[in-house]
Amino acid sequence: MPATHDMKRLLIANRGEIACRIIRTASEMGIETVAVYSEPDRGALHASLADRAVALGGDTPATSYLDIARVVDAAIAEGADAVHPGYGFLAENATFARAVTDAGLVFVGPRAETIESMGDKISARRIAVDCGLPVIPTADLGADDAARVAAATGLGFPVVVKAAAGGGGRGMRVVTERDGLAAALDGARREAGAAFGDDRVYLEKYLTDPRHIEVQVFGDGSGRVLHLGERECSVQRRHQKIIEEAPSPAIDDELREEMGSAAVALAESMGYLGAGTVEFVVDDEGRFYFLEMNTRLQVEHAVTEMVTSTDLVRWQLEVASGASLPASAPPRRGHAIECRVYAEDPAAGFVPTAGVVRRVEHPSGPGIRVDSALFDGFRVPVEYDPMLAKVVAWAPDRDHAIARMRRALEELALLGVVTNIAFLVDVLGDPAFTAGEFRTTTVEQRYADWRRASDRDGASDDLAVAAAAAALLVTAGGAGATSRTATREQAPDPWETLGAWRVGGTKE
Repeated sequence: MPATHDMKRLLIANRGEIACRIIRTASEMGIETVAVYSEPDRGALHASLADRAVALGGDTPATSYLDIARVVDAAIAEGADAVHPGYGFLAENATFARAVTDAGLVFVGPRAETIESMGDKISARRIAVDCGLPVIPTADLGADDAARVAAATGLGFPVVVKAAAGGGGRGMRVVTERDGLAAALDGARREAGAAFGDDRVYLEKYLTDPRHIEVQVFGDGSGRVLHLGERECSVQRRHQKIIEEAPSPAIDDELREEMGSAAVALAESMGYLGAGTVEFVVDDEGRFYFLEMNTRLQVEHAVTEMVTSTDLVRWQLEVASGASLPASAPPRRGHAIECRVYAEDPAAGFVPTAGVVRRVEHPSGPGIRVDSALFDGFRVPVEYDPMLAKVVAWAPDRDHAIARMRRALEELALLGVVTNIAFLVDVLGDPAFTAGEFRTTTVEQRYADWRRASDRDGASDDLAVAAAAAALLVTAGGAGATSRTATREQAPDPWETLGAWRVGGTKE
């Protein structure tokens, strides 16, 4: 895909593993990178991995990564000619996209008007209907309690309250009876206002046991759009995805082509530019319904990359530079599964956790990929989403991919923070998962009382104990453990104080 103009310096308006992911591809393309960081992220991996790093200040998202003026000013001050938003934060903020382009910079993503029309779920639904996509019945909220109850009753309980500007499960509340409607509306509005700065909500008929399947699309802005297949995203907790895979084990080729064509039609109607994902829910009869469109790179883009042998970030940077898409989508082969590793406690209702990563050892081997920003001593901040890393496994078939993923998770050592790793291993071994029968509600139905194996049977976790002992030996240097520990505060290891130093030169 030859570009029409050069991109020389790219600012990444994000943090964590996705910032590292973008930096690595940009570096391969000969593009200089600029990282931004907040006070809690001072010393974070993405800040040292980039060619330049800029302190945004602030210790909350609102005063750092969500501050449009600060981010754009940093891009201008550092001489960047493009900005990549990653996902989350400002990635689907039309005001930010406009601010970037108004400053004379390239926004690596869709046009602001596209983000605006798809970011508003009510507007997106209207566009989908105009394109002939099937949609779930919805209702606008009335002006008073009686009208709201009437709207919900008209849809038929259960209903779901959704944020008009929402995503990622925020601002969503499932209501099974009329008595719970008022509280659900109040809670959804508060959460939506805090997360998106927009507290508008609406009602949608709730499908009680659907699958969640999404289609990866890509456009070059000229009206040409390709789709790169679907991803199965039904393993969720609190409407947040935990495990994704491609292809879906639950649909046949006819439905796959029908969903792909619908996604392409929607994107073509907008002259779509860059990466996007059209999300659907599928009922037990195999009928699919448009859910929403995410106008950005998805967290789970890695599984599509693995089955298509593509680099979607490279594609983003190339089309943002004016390149055209290839004549056809790349062929898909094999099966890929992604597991999201979270700092959370599944045994306590998936409550987020925090702490310091005392030791991390990433898995490797054939078909294994890890997207991570972890390192020994990394302090997990409480200010941000608790996702720590993504482990991806590819294999020629699904059974082999599951086996590889289980091996990789069992090989992943992450000490010092409570995570969901043991939970992920249990889900992968669940007969319902191996049979491809999970729905969006299965985690709540089957794992409400989940406990770690060591907690269930009283046995010690030999693997964790062995890994912890090995980590302590490495850190302490064997027999010198006592003296090393005693003097740690007075005499820090010089390797811990190098900051942004790298082999071959200093970092700016």
